[in-house]
Amino acid sequence: MSQFASSADIVVRPLREADLDLADQVLRLAFGTFLGAPDPARFMGDVAYVRPRWRSDPGAAFAAEIGGVLVGSNFAANWGSVGYFGPLTVRPDLWDRGIASRLMAPVLERFAAWGTRQAGLFTFPHSPKHLSLYQKFGFWPRSLTPIMSRSVRAAGGTAGWSRFSDVPRAEQAAMLVQCRELTTAVYEGLDLTREIAAVEAHRLGESVLVWDGGRLVALAVCHYGAGTEGGSGACYVKFGAARPGPRAGEHFGQLLDACEALAARERLPRLVAGVSTARHEAYRQMLGRGFRADRLGVAMHRGNDAGYHRAGVFAVDDWR
Repeated sequence: MSQFASSADIVVRPLREADLDLADQVLRLAFGTFLGAPDPARFMGDVAYVRPRWRSDPGAAFAAEIGGVLVGSNFAANWGSVGYFGPLTVRPDLWDRGIASRLMAPVLERFAAWGTRQAGLFTFPHSPKHLSLYQKFGFWPRSLTPIMSRSVRAAGGTAGWSRFSDVPRAEQAAMLVQCRELTTAVYEGLDLTREIAAVEAHRLGESVLVWDGGRLVALAVCHYGAGTEGGSGACYVKFGAARPGPRAGEHFGQLLDACEALAARERLPRLVAGVSTARHEAYRQMLGRGFRADRLGVAMHRGNDAGYHRAGVFAVDDWR
């Protein structure tokens, strides 16, 4: 398999449930090798991307195989008018063989079918190879995206926020409508209801709802626990946003407090969130609250469109 594979040898197809263990192994080996981990096969511990993303949307997960053996995978995420992809990973002994480019095609087709308005990805800003690959497909580097964290302190009061899981099942559909209305106020068509529903259905963590006088003013989708994108040692805010308006900064602070309170209740030692530095006010508020960057990525946007990565938007995400 380490021999040269021509483009004719590469087959790209939907990722199947039977592929998930091997796809997870390839992902860990690829990232661990690139980042110089001492044991690449164990990279990321019990953090997982392959299985939760496949379960959330099997139709947006893709595999590359050679000779019937899986050698890479890629995933697309549908956030309404926003779409991103990744992790895109290829077995290290087959790097630079055109496999990653082949795994781009089904993702771009999916974006077209979804009518995605803003498409992007998170990658390594220090890697010319990664930047060059994605630029070939019209994605251009814009803002740095630090993955930030801070230690969780004792839980505060619970006033002003609630958990989506506490919403009665018969009322959850109506609550999702309110969530969609908030996110589309941040960016036209932005819709996190798939993520919220996946967290609820597959027990990936919790979604946080922040209220002001009975109005939903902020929300966050959080992963935690073994086999999730947060892992067992952290509460990872995959997405969070405050409703635009004069009090957006205040409500964003309340959202961060609520996420920390959730983490404390779950006895998680760290709170983790990525943020585009283009959202200057949100980034500065996180720094002021003691968040520090653990690693740096860069957001690449198709067509160089800023979208909601701009000043005045109080939101956290990182498109990993």
